[in-house]
Amino acid sequence: MFCYQCEQTTRSPAGIGCTSEPGTCGKDEATAVLQDILTHLMKGIASMRAGRAMGVADRRTDDFIFYGLFTTLTNVNFTATRFVHLIQEASKRRERIKLLYEEAAREQGKTPEILSGPALFQPADSLEQLLRQAPSVAINADVEHLGSDVIGARALILYGMKGVALIAQHARVLGYQSDEVMPQAEEILDYLASNPTDLDEMLEESLEVGRLNLKVMELLDVANTDSFGAQEITSVRISPIQGKAILVSGHDLHDLKQILEQTKDQGINVYTHGEMLPANAYPLLKAYPHLAGNLGGAWQDQQREFADFPGPIVMTSNCIIEPGRSYKNRIFTLGPVGWPGVRHIDNGDFTPVIQAAKALPGFTADAKEQRITIGFGHHTLLGVADKIVDAVKHGDIRHFFLVGGCDGVSPARNYFTEVADNAPADSVVMTLGCGKYRFNKHEFGDIGGIPRLLDIGQCNDAHSAIRVAGALAEAFNCGVNDLPLSIMLSWFEQKATAIHLSLLALGIKGIKLGPTLPAYLTPTLVQKLQSRFDLDLDLIGEAQADLQAALAHTA
Repeated sequence: MFCYQCEQTTRSPAGIGCTSEPGTCGKDEATAVLQDILTHLMKGIASMRAGRAMGVADRRTDDFIFYGLFTTLTNVNFTATRFVHLIQEASKRRERIKLLYEEAAREQGKTPEILSGPALFQPADSLEQLLRQAPSVAINADVEHLGSDVIGARALILYGMKGVALIAQHARVLGYQSDEVMPQAEEILDYLASNPTDLDEMLEESLEVGRLNLKVMELLDVANTDSFGAQEITSVRISPIQGKAILVSGHDLHDLKQILEQTKDQGINVYTHGEMLPANAYPLLKAYPHLAGNLGGAWQDQQREFADFPGPIVMTSNCIIEPGRSYKNRIFTLGPVGWPGVRHIDNGDFTPVIQAAKALPGFTADAKEQRITIGFGHHTLLGVADKIVDAVKHGDIRHFFLVGGCDGVSPARNYFTEVADNAPADSVVMTLGCGKYRFNKHEFGDIGGIPRLLDIGQCNDAHSAIRVAGALAEAFNCGVNDLPLSIMLSWFEQKATAIHLSLLALGIKGIKLGPTLPAYLTPTLVQKLQSRFDLDLDLIGEAQADLQAALAHTA
C-alpha cells in the first residue's frame, strides 16, 4: 500500500507516506488499495463526459461519483467489504453510461470517442485478484518513471476533488444540486484520467478545483440555510444535563435533523460533538428542546470522550477513528462512514440508536453549567457589518485574524492556540473548523459589543469567511489582500486541500499553512506555489513573530 493524503502520514528518513499496514489513520492494506481502485473507476465514469452533451446524464451516477470519492477520504470508511461492493457498482454504472453514450452517438450520426485508461479498466471479481491489480492504479503508480513532482501535482488535484466531493455530498443529501457542478467535476476527473505530466498545467488545473469548490461551498451554504434557517448568535451549553443521551458527531446536519425528529418526546437528550457544534445555531435545529448542547471537542479526542459518554454515539459522515472496546458496541455509522464490526444504519431508521439510549444509563445528574457563544455565519456578521467597519475606522479594531481549519494530534498545532490567545485586545479572531476547540473556551471579551472571538461554523463554512472578507474589502474600497487580515490555516485532510485551493483561486495571498506541508508537495511544487501565490509555508514555531509581522503590516 501507499498513501500520503493526510497530514498525519508517516514521515521518516526512509521516505514519506504510509507504506505498511495499518496506516497512521488505521487503514489496512486491503482497504487502502481498494480505495485506489474505486477512485480509478470514478475517473473512468467521468471519462464518459462527452455523453452529457448528447443528453446522456444520470443523476444517480452523479451522486455515486461524489459519494464514492467521499468514502475514500481520511477517517471515513475502513471496511474493505464495503469497497468491494462499491467497486462492483462503479463498474456497472460505468458500463451503463458507456452503452448509453455509444447509443446516443450512433443516433446522432457521430463516431464515439475511443476510450482508454480508467474507462477500460476491468476490476477483478475477487478481493485477492483486486489486490493484485492495485499497484497499477495506486496514487504513486509509475513514480520511478514520472518522478515525485508529477505524482504530487496529480495528488494535489485528486485530493482537492475528494474534498469537493465531501462538501457536494452534504448538499446533495439535502436535495441541492447544480447543473454546473457535475460537468466541471467530470472534466477535472477526466483530465486526471489522461495522466497529465505538465507541472504548470496541473497547477492551473488545481485552481479549477478551487473554483469548483467555491461553487460547491456556496451550494451547501444555501442548502443549510434553506433547510434549517440562517445561523443565529447562540449561547450553547457544553456541559451535560441529567437524562438519557445520544451523541452525534461528524458533519451532516441532515442526519442530525432525522435523529432529532425521531427522538421527539422520547425522553432522550441529543448532544452534538466535534464539527456538529454549529448545528446548535440553526433555528430549525435548535428549536428541538431536546437538542441539549455540545459535548467534547475535536475528532482526535473521540476515543477518550466517547468512552466517557453514557449513551450511544452516531458518526454521521467522517472523522471516525478506531473505536475502543468500551464503546464499540454502542457506536453507529451512517452514510459513507464505516468501521469493521460497527453497526451501520443505511435506511434512515434510528430505532436501534434510540433503543440503545434507553438501555444505557445516560447522565445521572446535571454538571456545572458551562457555555460558549457561536453562530457568527455570514448572515449574522454582514448584518452588523456597519458596526465592524465603524470600529475599524475609529481604530477600535486594528486587525482581523482568521485562525481555523482541521485539528490533529501534532503538538505543533499549539501554534494556532498561541496566535489566538496572544492576538492583541484590539483585534478580532474569526475561526471555523474543529481547530477552534484548542481555544474556543478561552475568554476573549469584546470590542464595543462585538465579540473578539467569532465562531463562523464548520470547515465547510469557509464560504462565510470568504463572504465576510469580500464585504469588508468592498466597504473599504480595497482588495482582500489589502485588508488588515491575516489567515492562519491548519490542515489535516482533503477537504482542507479543497478549501485552500479555493483561497488560491480567489487570489488571496500570504496564507500561512501548517503544521506541516502536505507530503505530496515536493520542494519543486512548493517553490512554484510560493513564487506564484505568495505563500508563507514555514510557520510552525513562529507564532509570536507572525503576530508581530501581521500587526506591522497593518501599521
